[in-house]
Amino acid sequence: MNEAVVHLHPTGRLAALVGNPNAGKTALFNRLTGSNQKVANYAGVTIERKEGKLTLSSGKTVRVLDLPGTYSLNPRSPDERITCEVLQGRARGEKRPDLVVCVLDATNLRRGLRLVLGIKRMNLPCVVALNMADLAASRGIRLDPDALASELGVPVVSTVAVQGEGDAALRELLARPEIWQPTTSLMPVPMPPGDELPDHDRVRQILERLGLDNVAPHLLSDRMDRVVLHPVVGPVLLALLLFFVFQAVFAWAKMPMAAIQEATNWVGNAVGSLLPEGYLRSFLVDGLVAGVGGVIVFLPQVLILFFFILVLEESGYLPRAAFLLDRIMGGVGLSGRSFIPLLSSFACAIPGIMATRTIANPRDRLVTIMIAPMMTCSARLPVYALLIGAFIPHRSVGPGLELQGLVLFLLYLAGIAGSLMVAWILKRTTARGLVRPLMMELPVYHWPHLRSVALGLWQRAVIFMRRVGSIILVLTIALWFLASFPGAPEGATRPAIEYSVAGILGHGLSVLLAPIGFNWQISIALVPGLAAREVAVSALGTVYALSATGTNTAQALTPIIAHSWSLATALSLLAWYVFAPQCMATLATVKRETGGWKWALVMAAYLFGLAYIASFITYRVALALGWG
Repeated sequence: MNEAVVHLHPTGRLAALVGNPNAGKTALFNRLTGSNQKVANYAGVTIERKEGKLTLSSGKTVRVLDLPGTYSLNPRSPDERITCEVLQGRARGEKRPDLVVCVLDATNLRRGLRLVLGIKRMNLPCVVALNMADLAASRGIRLDPDALASELGVPVVSTVAVQGEGDAALRELLARPEIWQPTTSLMPVPMPPGDELPDHDRVRQILERLGLDNVAPHLLSDRMDRVVLHPVVGPVLLALLLFFVFQAVFAWAKMPMAAIQEATNWVGNAVGSLLPEGYLRSFLVDGLVAGVGGVIVFLPQVLILFFFILVLEESGYLPRAAFLLDRIMGGVGLSGRSFIPLLSSFACAIPGIMATRTIANPRDRLVTIMIAPMMTCSARLPVYALLIGAFIPHRSVGPGLELQGLVLFLLYLAGIAGSLMVAWILKRTTARGLVRPLMMELPVYHWPHLRSVALGLWQRAVIFMRRVGSIILVLTIALWFLASFPGAPEGATRPAIEYSVAGILGHGLSVLLAPIGFNWQISIALVPGLAAREVAVSALGTVYALSATGTNTAQALTPIIAHSWSLATALSLLAWYVFAPQCMATLATVKRETGGWKWALVMAAYLFGLAYIASFITYRVALALGWG
């Protein structure tokens, strides 16, 4: 018997924000609701359901829903389908909006007006927000909201979502009770002879009557694109930009990382001096401080990386990067539209995989999902930074260039090259699906907004610390218990951890992993690291702290592994982390997005296989070069 499912909707009025990508819809949502959603500057970022509350001047509260960006009401991708289903009242677990706020880019009305006409035919109360009105004025575009309202038959206001009072006119409009009435139109709509014409012809007539049919292009952006999108200069600039970012990740983070390391050591020494020898002291010093502190130290590097990603998003450069890489993507069977989900995966594979909903071609979407985890996410950065700091000397290789930053850049390139190789193989073995040409909007360049960048960095710091305080903390405690019990037998000559459950498990796994150079300590760390990649760093800190004999407790992990591992082992572990799917949350996301465990298990199998092969080759070549 099928189980009935009842969905209960929150009470109160619901206003849905609808608009084209890059119209500033999410920025307006943040301004109205105070929501902490990140504002991005390229199509497809608004994928998940975002809801906030708006308190009107009357004191009443309105629910505000930020729907995924769409160009039309004929959906071609999963995210556009979500928007259409919500507006039609067919979305599971979501009520039909009481009011639709159509957010239009004031600098490009032609495309947005077609969406307004389509929404009006759905018999939903509707208002129009002409966003980016300041940019339109700076480009000499004269807008008359009242005249446009008369043409459309719905209220129209101007907004500037990035300014403090830029939403005041929309707030006042939403406080008017009459706009919420269930009527197709709130004003008499002129019915010209072309009323039965297609939407694009009606839009053309409206723009002609308003004198907006011949709008000058944004000349500054056009001049910049002649350089940025040049077939030779453009890719060189992109490569130099990425190289600079990875140099900065190491160079700029030195001082804050040193301060955090000193603070961690001070806390460990202070706690250790207050407690006698025993399990409690070992748990606090060797478990919590050595494990969790060993991950927090990499927070500056994560924030520096995200600072550059946010700045590039805000400036409008990222869609240009997708355009530049479209030819490379096409060579492996994908289009440039896969670039943005893959780029999102550099932050975390989970939002990158969810961003594939913007890809209409099912085959392209599946291939993009399967290769997204090979993009070097921020969770790998602590592992990379630990190994690079321990084994790669701090040496200048040119003016302003450091060897450590160069190695990090090469690791990112290795992940990209591996993903392209897998996509090429899938192109050769799958017959379905034609490569679709890239069609996406290139927004105008503008200076990043400090508030948006700061908000994005704050979100990343909170997410990182939550992982430290939840997943990493729990797994560190669990590993300490496994590594501490049972204790060493009387007369034991080796460290106590080797007699524990974790020690026995590590020695067992080391038989399988010995051909790729992994010792039993690494083998132990990989097990809790399956939950989240950065847990491996805290696990190694705990394992080596408990492996110390006498009073030689490990206070810093870097010198310990630099002394006990060979360079061949370190390079092998780096190769492992380029490919290994050490993240259960990613596999769970793949299962949800593909509708079953089939592709999640296929992903885990082929990525672990690639990781083992890459580590084996790396380790054997390193041994042959005398780095063992």
